Amino acid sequence: MPTYQYRCLSCELLFDLKQSFHDKPVADCPKCQCVARRVFSPVPILFKGPGFYVTDSRGDRGERSDTEAPTTKA
Repeated sequence: MPTYQYRCLSCELLFDLKQSFHDKPVADCPKCQCVARRVFSPVPILFKGPGFYVTDSRGDRGERSDTEAPTTKA
């Protein structure tokens, strides 16, 4: 069962509660017995492995960089 974070609408208490996916997102505050609502927060994203940086996606395409001197063919 997942654990959800709730905040009381009256006393602003934050608490965790294990609930099923099918339960309603409303609970009672353990401190003042008022209505508490589920708190949504962003999910942390971890970028692991190659391909997540700008330098990882650039391949050697034969392009010259700005620091190289142009070559001329005679």
